[in-house]
Amino acid sequence: MKSKQITSQQSINLIPYYTQNYGSIYLGNTQELIKYIEDSSINLIITSPPFALTRKKEYGNESAEKYIEWFLPFAYEFKRLLAEDGSFVLDLGGAYLPGNPVRSIYQYELLVRLCKEVGFFLAQEFYHYNPARLPTPAEWVTIRRIRVKDSVNIVWWLSKTPHPKADNRKVLKPYSESMKQLLKNGYKAKMRPSGHDISEQFQKDNKGAIPPNLLEIANTESNSAYLRRCKLMGIQPHPARFPQGFAEFFIKFLTDEGDTVLDPFAGSNTTGFVAETLQRQWISFEINEDYVIGSRYRFVDP
Repeated sequence: MKSKQITSQQSINLIPYYTQNYGSIYLGNTQELIKYIEDSSINLIITSPPFALTRKKEYGNESAEKYIEWFLPFAYEFKRLLAEDGSFVLDLGGAYLPGNPVRSIYQYELLVRLCKEVGFFLAQEFYHYNPARLPTPAEWVTIRRIRVKDSVNIVWWLSKTPHPKADNRKVLKPYSESMKQLLKNGYKAKMRPSGHDISEQFQKDNKGAIPPNLLEIANTESNSAYLRRCKLMGIQPHPARFPQGFAEFFIKFLTDEGDTVLDPFAGSNTTGFVAETLQRQWISFEINEDYVIGSRYRFVDP
């Protein structure tokens, strides 16, 4: 299957930086590159853009005050290029207000404008829990001890219509030991104290449990082929990679084989790599050439 490439007769450089069997990554500014993707041609946009943080990071984050106005032009383009049953999954980290132990509400302000102004629907909110996250900000968490560790990113699952493509049977979790025993020994249908009527259908073996909207995925990559090869070649790896399990969950849940996945802020191209392994077409954009160079090592056998 040929990889999907962006084509245009205009002067912008649309030659892929590199290509795999199912997709390509492009070096450049997403605001320019995205203009050359056809309307309604993308089945899933999944991305973790630079967060709105109090302190500037090397990957180019905007301040919380400016973040929404910076992001909205991208959002209008995302809505244009999504298929009618497509989804937009946005992973956002939180931020404290400068100099104070109180939180910015920029994620919620952004959500309201994405829905009220851009026209997205909120299909469901998710929470990405990383138990391995460091205790920050140090001033409030480890020095003054007046806040606890922030270990959760908010994830907005947005769509163009109220009925995007989705199938939770593709992301079932293994049954708990208690559920395995229930399936083995049987369960008497009855009304629970909570008022829920548990029928005999509860005993049906569906080959796994429906996952919750709390995704517990540790980001503990420390000795992967990607990091080893970046170090060997003197390339700075992306400092804020999201785990492969995060991309895998949403790609499986919201797309079929052959569908097209876009990551407009690709970083180390976790999305492209996972889409490749799951046989989805993929397009990735990244503005930092070092990150693009390093991302290529994901596709090299260890």
